[in-house]
Amino acid sequence: MKVAIIGTGYVGLPTGVGFAALRHHVTCVDSDRGKISRLSNGDLPIFENGLEDIFMESLSAGKIEFTTSMEKGIAGADVVIITVGTPTDPTTHTIELKYVRQAADQLAKFLKKYAVIAVKSTVAVGTCDEVEQIIRQRNPHAEFDVISMPEFLREGFAVHDFFNPDRIVVGTDSMRAKNVIGKLYEPLEKKSRILYVGRRSGEMIKYASNAFLAIKIHYINEVANLCEKTGADIEEVALGIGMDSRIGDKFLKPGPGYGGSCFPKDTSAMVSMGRQNNTNLRLVEMAIAENSKRKDEMANRILDSLGGIDSPKVAILGLAFKGGTDDCRESPAIEIIEKLLGKGVKIVAFDPKAMANAKTLLGDNITYATDACAAAKEADLLVVATEWDEFGSLDLERIKASIGRPKIFDMRNVIDANLARKLGFSLYGIGKQWHGGGK
Repeated sequence: MKVAIIGTGYVGLPTGVGFAALRHHVTCVDSDRGKISRLSNGDLPIFENGLEDIFMESLSAGKIEFTTSMEKGIAGADVVIITVGTPTDPTTHTIELKYVRQAADQLAKFLKKYAVIAVKSTVAVGTCDEVEQIIRQRNPHAEFDVISMPEFLREGFAVHDFFNPDRIVVGTDSMRAKNVIGKLYEPLEKKSRILYVGRRSGEMIKYASNAFLAIKIHYINEVANLCEKTGADIEEVALGIGMDSRIGDKFLKPGPGYGGSCFPKDTSAMVSMGRQNNTNLRLVEMAIAENSKRKDEMANRILDSLGGIDSPKVAILGLAFKGGTDDCRESPAIEIIEKLLGKGVKIVAFDPKAMANAKTLLGDNITYATDACAAAKEADLLVVATEWDEFGSLDLERIKASIGRPKIFDMRNVIDANLARKLGFSLYGIGKQWHGGGK
């Protein structure tokens, strides 16, 4: 099949590369000429675990191409997938749909044959109706169906999730569109099933899913706080409750709060939709408010541990909002760093993939280290802020030899506690009562 992807961001690229790997012919459209030039030359502008290899394979095989021309991009396409950004209005907290509207308006005049227009961008309920209206007004003779096809790709795991989806949600009542989407996903039919729902239900499912997960993260952080007071171990507690099939073991890892481009935006948008429809969403509102406070709480813990130290220096490991991606949008690490900088703390940071993106946010207000050991040199405290796998196997002996004070605050509970204690570190985790020999 011929597939057009409009937008080449953290959703569009993994989606386009994934369909190309399934042997569809994919054309990705983006207005950013620099990005399209880089992609055409085999240079990925984002990092996502596992993406580069299948990207290069698909590019070499001629299964994926890139263009700034909407006409060329959707020519002959059986499916056109809209994956453009939908940022949040900072004042109203509603979803900004101008890029979706622009995409609909631009593609409309080039529709020459029947195509399914799939809105994969996260959009307010009713947006697909608006997209259909825009296309019909622009091109009254066009033959098409507009469907909702929300994405559920976790950043850092987008490639895995594309090829191993736990569900594929399609919002449409059109049998013709259902047949097209069934053929599109046919290579994955043994791994997942397609759930066909009404178009507005498809749009709502994405928000309801992300809001529920955000609430779950807030909940486990509250339980972690209680564990610290009572002497229970949050990892043991999370394991125990996660074995309950009614709860499940996903999103039960405590930490500095959720971040990224989805949860903060989607929860705010859902609350906004609730207000517009005179519906209270108090659980979601509380998760948003408490998640914001969580960053303050983590920064205050760091400041408390530095009490009495003049001109303290803190090493921060991790700048991306989570491991496996270079995305720093709404990153807890960035927010915590900004709070520490406001208190006069000197920051030296390292992230294996997100340094360039972090620098666009933090500039030269912090020092960027070449590796974890370099960041820890002469530091008064080492903080693990992002759960990169390599931070779970740090060379603690080497760090101990160069760190100013042997103290670690592990906000992701990835450090080997027994080894850290053995080496004389004072180690503090989340939802635990850890101690050691550091001073």
